Amino acid sequence: MAFRVCSRFFRDSAVLSRLVVVSARQESASWLLTAGTAACSRGGRKPFIFTPACFITSEAFLNRLLKGKAAEADGGFYRLPASVPPGSGEQLSLLLRHPDQPDNPKVLKVAIIGAPNAGKSTLSNQLLGRKVFAVSKKVHTTRSRALGVLTEDDTQIILLDTPGLTTVSKVKRHQLEKTLLVDPWNTVKEADLMVVLVDVADRWMCSRLDLEVLKCLAQHPDTPAILVLNKVDLVKAKDRLLDFTAELTCGVVNGRRMRIRPVIKPPWADKRPERESQLALDEDNAGPAGPEGSAEPNSVLSKEQLKALRSQQGWPHFKDVFMLSSVDREDVETLKSYFMAAAKPGSWQYHSEVLTDQSPEEICTNIIREKLLEYLPQEVPYSMTQCVELWQEGENGELDISVKLYAKKDTHMRMVIGTGGQMVARMAREAGEDLSHVFLREVRLKLSVKLRK
Repeated sequence: MAFRVCSRFFRDSAVLSRLVVVSARQESASWLLTAGTAACSRGGRKPFIFTPACFITSEAFLNRLLKGKAAEADGGFYRLPASVPPGSGEQLSLLLRHPDQPDNPKVLKVAIIGAPNAGKSTLSNQLLGRKVFAVSKKVHTTRSRALGVLTEDDTQIILLDTPGLTTVSKVKRHQLEKTLLVDPWNTVKEADLMVVLVDVADRWMCSRLDLEVLKCLAQHPDTPAILVLNKVDLVKAKDRLLDFTAELTCGVVNGRRMRIRPVIKPPWADKRPERESQLALDEDNAGPAGPEGSAEPNSVLSKEQLKALRSQQGWPHFKDVFMLSSVDREDVETLKSYFMAAAKPGSWQYHSEVLTDQSPEEICTNIIREKLLEYLPQEVPYSMTQCVELWQEGENGELDISVKLYAKKDTHMRMVIGTGGQMVARMAREAGEDLSHVFLREVRLKLSVKLRK
């Protein structure tokens, strides 16, 4: 059983309180958890410090584990990622260009799914090496499916970034776009591998998979899936990550039972949080599976299956488990190496210079939406609309963009403008900087605000 751990969070001061030994060659894989500090301190030896890990089966991992420093790969870890052409016509021509197939091409389509705000877009950006997907701390930043292309050597990884899985009732309640319902399900259908991302820093989601995620997994049992525990750097008690893993996988990884030494849990550990119970009640009252009661328009799950999923904490069919922080480059490199190894022989679908299927204007509006979500309170950013009024390349290659923002209320318009126009100027400056890294040229972005009639 392969269990790979990205452990950037242990680098500075954390000492292993348990030692995990995983054997992939034994017929009955087992987990041996011992008190690492006590074991290492016997005989006067220093405690074992866990350093960032690459593949657990690779020489690079062993070198870093033994030497306590990063092992350098041949030719370096990273290649210069592609960029996005500044013009819609150029981008369309690039997308339609015939793929430049290598001698032995390999390809893998990866669908990244999870609850809203789990960090899916952040992970995709880190894998691609450029920020092409909007990210923020608020939910539903990603409103529709977007595609990113990672091409290295003879391998092409197609990343399918999806909106957070949600329900019909929530979409109606918050007046969200229908793409939030349809796109995640349609994306999974074309994937070769599903990545289920869980925010372990969220106390409500860290030990229980979202019901919509379980529905998605249950309806595609033949598509391999891996579990990625994200934001591990925000978890103070690192030993709890093993407990989260056991709960989210039902104690089974790659068809083999995990054996973890039992620990004494506090009385509240087995109690179901009140908010979690209320969420389950909302799902029960949302109606039956199908077009009206489920996020999946063509749900094939029976009432009995849905009832079983509601009482299920995790998914016992994950092939592998990763622990990482999606903002950490070295952690994400491990996951990227896994994708490269999992790619199968097949023709590339895109030219090697393609980075995303989004148009330049879509990237621009998404980045601006990110800034609105980041700086404006409550429902204000969700009520704003945009219109691109100017998109022009200068003589020296710089890009001039003018976007008009429409506010629903006069109070919203004043919030966007800010005192002396400082807020709108700040958002324009930061969005312009992000776009400069995407288009690899100077971007001069101007934002204006108007009341929507």
